Amino acid sequence: MADLRVSIKDMRFKNPVLTAAGPTSRDGMTLLNAAAGGAGGLVAKTVSVRAAEIPHPNMAALKSGVLGTKQGMLNAELWSEIPLERWLEREYAIALSAGLPLIASVGYTPEDVASIGPRLEEAGVHAIEFSTHYVGGHVEIAKALKEAVEVPIFAKLSPKVDVAEVAKSLEPHVDGIVGINTYGPCLRINIETGMPLLGSSAGEGWMSGAALKPIALRCVADIAKSVDLPVIAVGGVMSGEDVIEYMMVGASAVQVCTAAILGGDAVYGKIASEARDWLNEHGHDSLEDIRGIALKHVESPKTLSGTPHIDLEKCTRCALCMKSCVYSAISVDKKKNHFEIDPERCQSCGMCISVCPYHALSIP
Repeated sequence: MADLRVSIKDMRFKNPVLTAAGPTSRDGMTLLNAAAGGAGGLVAKTVSVRAAEIPHPNMAALKSGVLGTKQGMLNAELWSEIPLERWLEREYAIALSAGLPLIASVGYTPEDVASIGPRLEEAGVHAIEFSTHYVGGHVEIAKALKEAVEVPIFAKLSPKVDVAEVAKSLEPHVDGIVGINTYGPCLRINIETGMPLLGSSAGEGWMSGAALKPIALRCVADIAKSVDLPVIAVGGVMSGEDVIEYMMVGASAVQVCTAAILGGDAVYGKIASEARDWLNEHGHDSLEDIRGIALKHVESPKTLSGTPHIDLEKCTRCALCMKSCVYSAISVDKKKNHFEIDPERCQSCGMCISVCPYHALSIP
């Protein structure tokens, strides 16, 4: 049985699937529910010097018109709507009763984090994540927080900065990097009313979920290649395979928010279980076996010349590859057990490789 335990700066997590700062970590009881649902560690919603005044409505699902499935969401959430004093007096204590490592999240200015940080530490949190969320001043904020507390601190980066350069500038001042924050601003319109789905200024929100993952994955890879610090990945973790993918580009753990909003508290344990199943099926003893193994390939990817290789034992003749081939190079007939790629038509685009659910197609 593969071991999912991970350690980051003396914090020991039973699995790498943590909550993320957001609606699913909005108070102590919500964090307890996440722990009961199988989370390996807890990250609380961001606090600041005053409680946020959150617009309503502030969340909207993103759906695929072709597949009809939820691909993520937009949110106009801010930091915690709960006053700091209540977090200090009640919410952190409730979360700590779960017996899991608890990371507080704080924002936003150097003065804010310097004044709040020691109070979070006194409340018993095991580490502090600070979020700049597009306000900048990363190094100044990091220095202010590092001088104010003894617990490890982690910087959460926006996808709209050069994450590699920012991470390098932060390396002397932080104990780890969290990547990434939500992306935006974005917009959705209700076509029945012509109104924005969110009640924020201009109806704008910030994107998270599966749609964000390719951006987040690239950012995590860039960060992992640039600094010798633990990287915690966040952005579109919806399944165990997402965990594996992030680990392969150098992450030490992941955070989950949108999947828990769409799927409930049990999703944390489900994602962890799926990651363990993948490790077991591929003969790995732990996540350390695969951490960072994709980075060398990111630097020098293998290219496809000619037609993809087909493993006929894995192929079920489902024909998904044929449907997605814009060059009409693939012919599949399940009744006749037939599969063929026409080398004259094939343009080596690789789409068939990515859509095959059975990994029957590959670059030779």
